[in-house]
Amino acid sequence: MLAQLIALDWGTTSLRAYKLAAGGQVLEQRSLSCGIMQLPTTPRVIAGQACTNGFELAFDEACGDWLDAQPDLPVIACGMVGSAQGWREAVYRDTPANVANLGTSLQTVRSLRGVDVHIVPGVIQRSRLPNVMRGEETQVLGVLQNLPGEAGNDLLIGLPGSHSKWVEVADGCIMHFDTFMTGEVFAVLSEHSILGRTQQRGASFDGEAFDRGVHVALSVDGEIGPLSTLFSARSLGLTGELSATAQPDYLSGLLIGHELSALADVLRRRRNNVHLPSIILIGNAQLCARYQRALDACGFTRVTLAEQATERGLWQLAVAAELIPAHPSR
Repeated sequence: MLAQLIALDWGTTSLRAYKLAAGGQVLEQRSLSCGIMQLPTTPRVIAGQACTNGFELAFDEACGDWLDAQPDLPVIACGMVGSAQGWREAVYRDTPANVANLGTSLQTVRSLRGVDVHIVPGVIQRSRLPNVMRGEETQVLGVLQNLPGEAGNDLLIGLPGSHSKWVEVADGCIMHFDTFMTGEVFAVLSEHSILGRTQQRGASFDGEAFDRGVHVALSVDGEIGPLSTLFSARSLGLTGELSATAQPDYLSGLLIGHELSALADVLRRRRNNVHLPSIILIGNAQLCARYQRALDACGFTRVTLAEQATERGLWQLAVAAELIPAHPSR
């Protein structure tokens, strides 16, 4: 099949490139460790010009050969590439944000190859404690495009990761979202705190230890908050109740349990204790499996997983921006 679009998910630590055919079908994909904070630095010639720009170098490494074969392929990108530290800033859109309309607000940067890279804007929630997202809005669109009309009216979309996002949507709009720095806190504690000194990482997943951490977060002991219960990841090891290989998964369960406990509490308050919403998870399969396990313990009974949300979302935005036809001729 002939490619019709190059779609980039360009974040802080990684760059994922997709070559898409009609309907957003993935023909080929690549993942590079070329996020905006670790761009290539080795100069090389691109389109006959000596280049030292990290964004140009990463872009060429990711899909230069695709463009050699089809120079007229349109390119669309989402994520931190559109931040103030990115290749070209794409200004945030305010909530409530109609995700399908983001395709009319793309920012463009011309590459050395003469190809325009169209960058999707992020979304900002202005409040006393403002909240922002870049990339997740595209994944939300990818999910919504595959749902029946009524299915999106009582829905929470979860995007586990370094900075987990929980997005409330209604009528195709991002209405509200919360961010939890759970993944980053886990990494910092494991690598730079005393909790990591007794951990032994690399073992297979210890479901029992993970569940124990979740249940501690949900228990009376957890009501005092994570700053108190976190120390148990060390003390249980010192008393011989938690092995070195079990400690990372216990800590993971503890942090995810506190995240989801807080999320459930705030949702119940917002909804006046009406039932918790259906949840669709997007992200790494292994991490989503952990969250699905913990969500069940927290009382979220309607949880499903979405696949290829980024690719589908970028395809839909490219159609909205008229970079590609909605119904290509065959």
